[in-house]
Amino acid sequence: MAEPVRAGVIGVGALGQHHARVYESLPEARLVGVYDRHRGRAAEVAARHSCRAFADLRELLAEAEAVSVAVPTVDHHRVARAVLEEGRHVLVEKPMASTLAEADDLIRAAGERGLILQVGHIERFNPAVDVLRATVKEPRFIEVHRLGEFSPRSLDIDVVLDLMIHDLDILLSLDGSEAVRVDAVGVPVLTPKVDIANARVRFASGLIANLTASRVSAEKVRKFRVFSPRTYISVDFTAREARVYRLQESPSGPAISVERTAAPEEEPLRRQLSGFLRAVREGSTPAVTGADGRRALALALTILHRMADQN
Repeated sequence: MAEPVRAGVIGVGALGQHHARVYESLPEARLVGVYDRHRGRAAEVAARHSCRAFADLRELLAEAEAVSVAVPTVDHHRVARAVLEEGRHVLVEKPMASTLAEADDLIRAAGERGLILQVGHIERFNPAVDVLRATVKEPRFIEVHRLGEFSPRSLDIDVVLDLMIHDLDILLSLDGSEAVRVDAVGVPVLTPKVDIANARVRFASGLIANLTASRVSAEKVRKFRVFSPRTYISVDFTAREARVYRLQESPSGPAISVERTAAPEEEPLRRQLSGFLRAVREGSTPAVTGADGRRALALALTILHRMADQN
């Protein structure tokens, strides 16, 4: 049995604390410690998970082999770059950077050093997405709703980079062609940033996707609907279930068959971090590469630019 990977977490706020929790629970990992600019917060999370709270980032990097970076988006590039410069593998939360130039720099830095760079698009690891990817053939139209209640986290970025980018990544993983037309609108509601957004994207393949994201809604909705020839698939990411409707011929004429698939109760974050550690141990390509993260970021930034054009 291989030795557990020595793992660390930089930034243990609302999301990073769960990275620490999962690393502690994984047999293939040994959580060596956490770092946060708020020392009290680092000490609290470290005590909860029986590891060390490092007062200096370099000291954590001296102990860890692989690190999760869960700091605010504006700091993703700076912190992930520091991790790579120390020769450590990194999983950086989404969006991977604030600009494409920063994303390119991280990809280049990891490549030059032969290090794993994984981007934290956690919905890729939702078991319901497995059903989606296994079932979808030649998608022609996709309708997405990702709505959430207001939360004081991630207010340094627009809802497109905060929430919609999850679905952009899934969308891009289903269709390999480039976006050829993007129309988008968005408005601020409770913050100076865009809180509600809608985008319509046409791809070179002919696929059209309509996406709506909100972080000021009254209820939580995570629906991804795909229309293909003779097939309609509705996925609920929150319930982690999928329904597949197929048009079939029968002696009495066309009929609709319905299949309901409940995805296994596996925590997406656990699957994500386990996959990251496997890539580190094996030197294999991670499930969500830096190139994947860059592609999702590029489309998200294009949507934001289209919104700006409407003003």
